Formats: sequence, structure tokens, C-alpha cells
Amino acid sequence: MSYEKLFENNISSESVKAWKASGKKAIGYVCCHVPTEILIAADIMPVRLRATNCVDSSDAEAWMSSFSCSFARSILQYLMNGTYELDGLVQSDGCMMATRILDNWEHISKKNGKEQFVYQVGAPRITNDTTIAYYKSELQDLADKLGAFSGTKVTDDALKAAIAKTNEIRDLIDQVYDLRREAKVSGTEALNITLAHCDYTVDEYIALLKEFLADAKNRKPIEARARLMIIGSALDNPEYIKVIEEKGGLVVADALCFGAKAFGDKIAVDDADVMGSIAKYYLTRNTCPRSLDNRPAIHKEIVDACKKFDVQGVIYEKMQNCECWGGEAYYLEPDLKAEGIPMLQLEREEHMANAGQLAIRAEAFIEMLDK
Repeated sequence: MSYEKLFENNISSESVKAWKASGKKAIGYVCCHVPTEILIAADIMPVRLRATNCVDSSDAEAWMSSFSCSFARSILQYLMNGTYELDGLVQSDGCMMATRILDNWEHISKKNGKEQFVYQVGAPRITNDTTIAYYKSELQDLADKLGAFSGTKVTDDALKAAIAKTNEIRDLIDQVYDLRREAKVSGTEALNITLAHCDYTVDEYIALLKEFLADAKNRKPIEARARLMIIGSALDNPEYIKVIEEKGGLVVADALCFGAKAFGDKIAVDDADVMGSIAKYYLTRNTCPRSLDNRPAIHKEIVDACKKFDVQGVIYEKMQNCECWGGEAYYLEPDLKAEGIPMLQLEREEHMANAGQLAIRAEAFIEMLDK
């Protein structure tokens, strides 16, 4: 399998079809508060749903109001039109609109006589011993139900084997981001690489990453440009970053749930409490501002990344009607200003209809940084 598959922007169903053809189950999820290790341990292929290149969500608009974000509507559209043909959907309450995808899809699939495995994981919005214990109970119930659905019981040994694989992916992604810091991998390439994680099995993805890294480490650095970091709402379209980089910037870092935040640090396993280790990891990591008590930690991680990757400016992209990132700029910008890091705020929709405006604003921001 050539690593060029990492850069195929369109959603690929090739691996899902091959997996299902072998008699196994494939289940989708939206938010990264759904631990993929549990699905893998149940011998189920986890498929993270994305809305890349969706230009018409008219079917989904009959089910989700105009106040919902276009990212959520577009994913529902892809479920309705057959872009995704899966055996079920697992969702956490990462945000209200992602939850509405599950609600609507459960109703639509039943209405169409295609009842599927559907499960809602409750992920608390504060972190302490009590909420971690509750989240663990939610994950254990999910594991039991997934095991019954797939016919493969989720055991501690299976979970540890799954963690070993996902930790290997995290290590390989760290190496990709090291190359970003060295300007050997562009931001457009990096987002393509992390998005490919949505479409392939863990073993296929590991093989693709290893092949890519073996080649990319021999690259010469990209010529010096304004070094940028992009943060904000779910961004699953590399073309958005490509427009910015074509105007003279280089996106060397991100805090995106389809980018760095989809992977994070490795999971530390307590052999005496494997499920508890997973629960603690997923609930304590700072993926987005959905939690009520992690704002300072998220801001610190963004500032630290700016220092680590020598970032000159931050681009804050916000999906219209995004509940998690809608007002975070108000709290974050003073922290960046204190470090002398300027921030550009951009509002967008899933379908990239405003590429011209994006190009103009990105170019002006980059010119300001170059002065």
C-alpha cells in the first residue's frame, strides 16, 4: 500500500468494505471522546466520521435546523446518502450538534428499516475522581454491548493490545509533527495525514505512516515563511490550510480535533485497572473547550505549542454556530497577546465557499507578520 493514499482528500470506503466483506463490523464515531481502543478490542473497525468535500446537505437540513453547525449537518448527509455504510454509530456528548447526529440517525435508520447499533457515551464536562469513575462505568457498559454485538468479548488483554497499537500511532504522529517543526512537512500535508486515520484500519494506518516517515525524513526544509498555528472548530478540509499556505504562510502546528488533538500523548496503562486507565486518559486530556474546568490548561498548551514550534501568529477558525469554540477567542486572545503572539479570527462553514475572502485575510495577516 503506497503512502500516497494518505493524501487522497476524499473519504475512502475501500478499507471499510474490505473489513465488512470479511464478516466483521465497522462502526462510526464523531467525537474523539469515544475511545477507539474499545472498538478495536471488540474486533470492530472504528471509523471517525468527517464531512470533507460535502457541498450539498439538503437532505440533512430536513432533520437538523439552520442553528446547527454545517459540519454536523454534512456528516448526517453522508450517512443518509450512503457515503458511509456502517453497522452503527457511537457518539459522546462532545457537543450538542454531534449528539443530534446520533439522535437523528437512530430515527432515520429505524424509519428505513435499517436498525443499527447506536450508543451514546456520557462524557462529563468536569474532571475529578467521581466523574472519571462515572465515565469508566459508561465505557464498560459500551464495551459489554459492543462485545455482544460483534461476538468478541472485550477483555483487559484485548484492550492492552489495542492500546499498544494506538500508542504506536501516537508515536508516529509525533514524528510527523517533529518534521512539521523542521518545515519538512507542510500544514496541508499534515492535515491530510491525520485525516487518513479516519478511513483505514489501525494496522493499515501504521504501515502508511511508517512508509511516509521513511521518505519524508530525507526531505529538505521548505523555504522560510511566516510560521503559523491553526486552532479552533473541527477542520476536516486540507484545502482550507492550502489557501493559507499558498499566500506565503507555513502552518507548522495546530490544536484541531482532526489534527494533533485526535492523538495526544500515549495512554499509560495500569494493569490492575485497564478500563480505568482509558477513562482517565480520555477525560483528562484537553481536546477542546467543551469542559468547564480545562480552559487554562488548553490555553497553556496552545501557548506552549507556539513556543515549541516557533509560531509567529495564530489563526483561530470558528465554524458558524460552534458551541465549543464560539466564544473562546475572548478568553484566549489576552493570553496570546501577553506572549506577543497576534491572532487572526476567521468564521467559516463546512463547504468552503469563501476561499477568496480567506485568501485575502490570510495574505494580509502574513504580510503583517513579515514586517
